[in-house]
Amino acid sequence: MAKKENESKTFHSLVESADRKFARVRDLPLYGRAPQNHYFQKVFRAYTRLWKYQQDNRSKLVDCGLSRWEIGEIASRIGQLYFNQYTRSSEARFLVEAYVFYEAILERKYFDSGGSGKAKVAVGVRFKELRFYARFLLVALILNKIDMVRLLAERFKTLVDDSKTNFRETNFKEWKLVVQEIFHFMEVDSAFTNVRPLRYCALFDSHPASHPYLARFHARKIIKFRDALLTSYHKNEVKFAELTLDTYRMMQCLEWEPSESLYQKRPVESVYKKHPVELSENGTVIDHSGASGLIDINLAADLTDPSLPSNPRKAVLYRPSVTYLLAVMATICEELPPESIMLIYLSASGKVARSNVFQVESSGESKKSSKDRVVSGAYSEQKIYALESHCNGKRESSDYHDSCLWLGPRGNGGSNALYPCDIIPFTRRPLFLIIDSDNSHAFKVLHGAERGEPAALLLSPLRPAFKNPTAVDTTHNGSQFTFFLTAPLQAFCQMVGLAPDSDMDSYNDAEEILSIAFSEWEVILCTSTGLDLVWAQVLSDPFLRRLILRFIFCRSVLSIFCPPEDDDQYLPICLPHLPSSVSARSEVVQSAIIQLANHLKVADCFQFDGKEAR
Repeated sequence: MAKKENESKTFHSLVESADRKFARVRDLPLYGRAPQNHYFQKVFRAYTRLWKYQQDNRSKLVDCGLSRWEIGEIASRIGQLYFNQYTRSSEARFLVEAYVFYEAILERKYFDSGGSGKAKVAVGVRFKELRFYARFLLVALILNKIDMVRLLAERFKTLVDDSKTNFRETNFKEWKLVVQEIFHFMEVDSAFTNVRPLRYCALFDSHPASHPYLARFHARKIIKFRDALLTSYHKNEVKFAELTLDTYRMMQCLEWEPSESLYQKRPVESVYKKHPVELSENGTVIDHSGASGLIDINLAADLTDPSLPSNPRKAVLYRPSVTYLLAVMATICEELPPESIMLIYLSASGKVARSNVFQVESSGESKKSSKDRVVSGAYSEQKIYALESHCNGKRESSDYHDSCLWLGPRGNGGSNALYPCDIIPFTRRPLFLIIDSDNSHAFKVLHGAERGEPAALLLSPLRPAFKNPTAVDTTHNGSQFTFFLTAPLQAFCQMVGLAPDSDMDSYNDAEEILSIAFSEWEVILCTSTGLDLVWAQVLSDPFLRRLILRFIFCRSVLSIFCPPEDDDQYLPICLPHLPSSVSARSEVVQSAIIQLANHLKVADCFQFDGKEAR
């Protein structure tokens, strides 16, 4: 008996030691390239010892009162560690390992009380189970495991309902909101679940016809895409946990689609045959070969796809203060390797009185303000003066609200306002800036005001465009511009009012039309003598090249979808300008749009330049 008690004390000592190390790692910054691997190695070694000890002494520890949820809590912590490592590194292998651990916990029912509403379940254990489901949902969502997300969401909802019934003295209102978030997120995303992934997939995004031209393409300077910073703030925006719909789409767009083999783990029953069974608390035999097998902590395990480069690091910030955002930018910029570029994606409203960045004006009236003086025409002395005035605090009262993005409620005044001049210090390093806002054109003043490296700017339209504006709730469907950059054909279908999965054969043919067009535009860019160095130096990067091609598509589609007199409202802008051979009205670009519109039988939605659309 004394020996069993010693084993129990040893186990709890290992738990406390591992938890202390876990707390240190959890509090480390989620961004930057500062070396932190030694912290993770320490905590993983601690959990390796802990897990092996409970495996070797499982039956004795159960006799001393070890509960199944305690084993599940250890496994859940390990899953958290892997996910935290993914958020810091963007390495897919860590995300997959987190998924594997959480799936093992679910399959082995570590937190299951044996039936709904069991009195023996403590409220503290129930909260642990709820947190497990929320974390597993986030991992499954990022991995695009749609079937698992649906399963988890239903179970999560059932668990929250059960908790409200059986723990009446406890408030589960926040958990009910989490349930609403995931179902809302699924509702928005479910319309496009049967189509291609958002990640870069060689099957869809690599165009064999243009490979020789890309291989021979040489610019005076080639820089590599290494780091990205993504954030959005809109009132009532669709989100789950701290991941908004817009940042989710952009984050997915900046990752490689892992090969299917990356998801295929060994059957859980085939691992750790040394521990096929164990005794439960009531003495019955339980098979735990599966759960034990998956808890194999090995950071050196080769879960990467050797055929793919590493993902760019991504700092995904949820509703940061402006000062925190600038601090993260500074850290990434300072640690950016030589000959590398940082992508910054900002999605936020620039209108003080508007609740969402792309809220469609029901009256259709174009509201003019002093902002128009800033965004119109070529770069001029007036713009230089305007920019310097903002930097020096000499701004007109109307400009104060019209030349910024709001990253928080306006009640906090200027502390939530991000101005174009705030970005200038970071142009000492190569910068690829995407601004998605109803005030994005205010950031045109950055072009020519850089402090060292010319920046690449992709600026969204000021308003979205839809065939049936009343049928699209832009507050709850995310940004149209971001949608075009991350899923161009789906955004096209949404714009003209088509359901993308209504005819999958037709949709797949449309994907092929778009793929051929992108391949042709790639060749044009690679062979153009007028391609600005800002674009030429990033053209070799598959992620940035794909964004450029999708921007060309978005700009051309909107230019022939919207009335010409409203071009300044509905068209995106890129600075420096791309070659005229891929302009919005160029023949090679418009011919692809005509072919796509005819194929989908929506040519009547467009105003082509005297070309026959049918």
